[in-house]
Amino acid sequence: MQPVARLTLRALAGISFSVEPGEAVALIGENGAGKSTLLRVLATLILPSRGQAEISGCDVVSDGAGARKQVGYYTSGDEGFYGRLSGRENLRLFATMNNLMRREALRRIDELAELLGMKEILDRQSRTYSTGMLQRLGLARSLLHAPAVLLLDEPTRSLDPVAAAEFRRFLKDDIVGRLGTTLLFASHTLGEVEEMASRVVLLAEGRILAFDSPRNLCAQAGTAHLQGALERLTGPHSSKERSG
Repeated sequence: MQPVARLTLRALAGISFSVEPGEAVALIGENGAGKSTLLRVLATLILPSRGQAEISGCDVVSDGAGARKQVGYYTSGDEGFYGRLSGRENLRLFATMNNLMRREALRRIDELAELLGMKEILDRQSRTYSTGMLQRLGLARSLLHAPAVLLLDEPTRSLDPVAAAEFRRFLKDDIVGRLGTTLLFASHTLGEVEEMASRVVLLAEGRILAFDSPRNLCAQAGTAHLQGALERLTGPHSSKERSG
């Protein structure tokens, strides 16, 4: 009797694009398009079954350790902090996991507290933090080792409109603008994409349908806003939803 083969889903197929240093690029597409999978591959959290991906010249498979030194990864709602520890103590713990020496870790934590506006709350237990505070603490953790590339999966998903606007401004002006960090982020909020991204990767069923600036995508689709462009460019894909 032959064993039953487990069905598999091809999450990504034929993906090919590059992001320039210091550029902010958005991944958009319906649920199941492959956005989160792509970010996890680049963060070396899952291995691709075939193909090649590089972060700052480091192959995510053959040089995973080198790639991890270059990349910071954060997904909203998956903070994983120890609630009875303060924000500072949490960051010290994660700095140790990133192999930062104690003096370097303390310096980076102080820098990030200043950069993220967390100096007043950093010594409070993290279980007392608001959602917005936890978002900032999560971002601080992903930036501890000063990565060249930052990968964010729906970074403002749990924030109220005011906090989300402030978080976007911080990412655009300070992380990308002032620090020159390369940003690749997934978002369902198209206004956020238009505000932050210089180019957009439009995914559908694991493939790239378009890769261009929001303005050019709108011109290509003959629409004034990215929502209309997304609907026209995805065509029949817009009515389908898959998990993955």
